[in-house]
Amino acid sequence: MDGAFLPAGDGFELPVFDPTSGQQASALREADAAEVDAAVKAARAAFGPWSALGSEARSNVLQAIDAKLRAHGDELAELEARTSGLPISGVRPLIDRAAENFKRFAEVASMMAGETFQQNEKYLTYTTREAKGVAALIAPWNAPLALGSMRLATCIAFGNTCVLKPSEYTPQSTLRMVELMHEAGLPKGVVNVVNGRGSVTGEALTTHPDIDMIGFTGGTTTGRRIMAAAGERLTPVTMELGGKSAAIVAPDADLERALDGTLLAIYASNGQQCLGGSRILVHESIAEEFIAAFVARAKAIRIGDPCDPATEMGPLAFEAHRAHVQHYLEVAREDGAEILHGGTAPEGRTQGWFMEPIVARAPSNAARICQEEIFGPFATFLTYSDLDEAIAMANASDFGLVSYVWTRDLATAMACSARIRAGTIWVNTPMMRELRAPFGGYKESGIGRDGARHCADFFTEAKTTSIPLEDTPIRRLGA
Repeated sequence: MDGAFLPAGDGFELPVFDPTSGQQASALREADAAEVDAAVKAARAAFGPWSALGSEARSNVLQAIDAKLRAHGDELAELEARTSGLPISGVRPLIDRAAENFKRFAEVASMMAGETFQQNEKYLTYTTREAKGVAALIAPWNAPLALGSMRLATCIAFGNTCVLKPSEYTPQSTLRMVELMHEAGLPKGVVNVVNGRGSVTGEALTTHPDIDMIGFTGGTTTGRRIMAAAGERLTPVTMELGGKSAAIVAPDADLERALDGTLLAIYASNGQQCLGGSRILVHESIAEEFIAAFVARAKAIRIGDPCDPATEMGPLAFEAHRAHVQHYLEVAREDGAEILHGGTAPEGRTQGWFMEPIVARAPSNAARICQEEIFGPFATFLTYSDLDEAIAMANASDFGLVSYVWTRDLATAMACSARIRAGTIWVNTPMMRELRAPFGGYKESGIGRDGARHCADFFTEAKTTSIPLEDTPIRRLGA
């Protein structure tokens, strides 16, 4: 907080576990309302000097953060893999992505410009953008650095300061990242970190009267609670929430590429990602062949120590989440789904929160495993007869974050792009992010968008100034 670690006190202690062994690895002291208040005060005190620094000077700091994170990339990757269970082969590129967030939004902020309006010949009217103030930022547990850094970079690049609450399940890599940010030259008070549960620390933060905006990445249920609290004070919110994304595999698709892509889209990051392609819609003419190949590949996924470069899937992040995913095996059977593979601990893994990837075949899109976000390595197959049916199934969801389309036909791709109600459509590729483009969801998948212009719209206030170019007449009331 305020550029320094505070010594542990007598507050509630949060155990932090190693998902590979299931044993406690460390502990954190939960920040109470008084400590949250102190963090908000530190951010408020730093806001004036940081916002007045100028975009070029702030850009230099963010560029230095980019370089510092890249220099410590291996350290951060190992820490994130060890504490979150994510395979290091997939984490290492995410560290580069985290660093890139600071570089990219430093560039965006430094090139931000206003507008000039001269349609009225008697006035000069121009717009400027000003930093909004102090943000409450809440990062998720599933990809702490990649997702937490996006919120941080977009917030501070435009001159705001913040209080960040990482997840109580995976806080360590975020704490190290913020430490490195200060080593790179970030002034104290610009980024403050508080640890704790959402019901205690998170609630104290999002309801604090001196918070000007809230950025949240996480589950839809928590998002609803935050939005309700924000509504009491009309605090602006931006939220990236849950997903139940469809992946449409057309009969003309490159099936080998589609197989690679659908496996990656659901099992990367141990299946714990909001943009996972969890509903796989395969045309009935190729369904049996494709599903059989998918199951064979799922069975061959290498499960093991997340710090082993050969590991393709590590343990789930914490014990309660593994129980949550396993619960949906029972739900699937109750609804008449067929479990084709997975759900148990792999052979030889008696410790930790490991789970074999799950493949199920649902009786219909109405099944709960097709409608409820499981957020784990749980792939569900459905079949369709024509494109209209596939698009209808893709849209028959409360969520609308992303969608995947696998086809060689341009007309099919364009029809899906136009008619599927999701914030991002990926055609013949999984999980590509263009940081300049908007990213966010329809329906219950979120509010607002990340991306260059959209982040500027959220994290700044637009101000209009009008100046007369001559002595324009003014009505003289009461003269």
